[in-house]
Amino acid sequence: MGKLRLALVLVSLLLTTLILLPLQLFAMRFRPALAARVPMWWQRVAARCLGLRVRIEGEPATDRPLLIVSNHTSWVDIVTLGSLLPVSFIAKSEVGGWPVVKWLARLQRSVFIDRTRRTATAASNSAIAARLASGEALVLFAEGTTGDGITVLPFRSALVGAAREASGADQPITIQPVAIVYVGFQGLPIDRSRMAEIAWHGHMDLAPHLVSLLEIGAVDAVVAFGTPIRFGPDADRKQVTAAAEAEVRAMVRSIRSRGLKNITVMAASPDAPILSETESG
Repeated sequence: MGKLRLALVLVSLLLTTLILLPLQLFAMRFRPALAARVPMWWQRVAARCLGLRVRIEGEPATDRPLLIVSNHTSWVDIVTLGSLLPVSFIAKSEVGGWPVVKWLARLQRSVFIDRTRRTATAASNSAIAARLASGEALVLFAEGTTGDGITVLPFRSALVGAAREASGADQPITIQPVAIVYVGFQGLPIDRSRMAEIAWHGHMDLAPHLVSLLEIGAVDAVVAFGTPIRFGPDADRKQVTAAAEAEVRAMVRSIRSRGLKNITVMAASPDAPILSETESG
């Protein structure tokens, strides 16, 4: 049954990709606002294939430009958040070399950055700043790597500084802390021993991890939107990063302490309402 389900999922994603690919290529060239939405439709299909059910807490910021600063547990975070909002992701440069994934990341309009060289920080900041200055919404996984899904690693402030480059007196950047927490499998709480089934680290092979999640069949997640922070040209990036980190930590602790108690999840689907849109052209 696992192999059959995997085959069905791969066929579904392939057909969805073939349908949306021409539209996205057209949109990326001529309709930027549409290009922000098309990847979200793909992510919603992927969320349904994974059995991903998402509960939302708080309100996503409607101001643009927007830099979402989030914790990071797994590649599933991209599907979880990408199925809710028309956003692009800031991705490490290695992703640009992964088979298949690199094309999906480019169609998602990801910004690729090199975290291995300090000399590349300025170029990365400029790329991020340019996208923010055009009025887009970007997602930064500020830990710089994936965690264990239980604790939050220290946030790195270097790339948050890109928001300052894009901001001006008449156009401050909005930074919003966001917590992504996985709380249940098949309606049952996830304890520490099972968190490794969804947490994904760079040295792990993607295919076996995907198969194991498909075998689970249903994943419950909570996405909490924190208090938006105005980030102007005179803002201290380290202070802003520390404030975002503190709020994400608090939201993660709160969600994990409640687990599945009183949580009603919403299945992400292609016809689900759009929470926020980027009207950039």
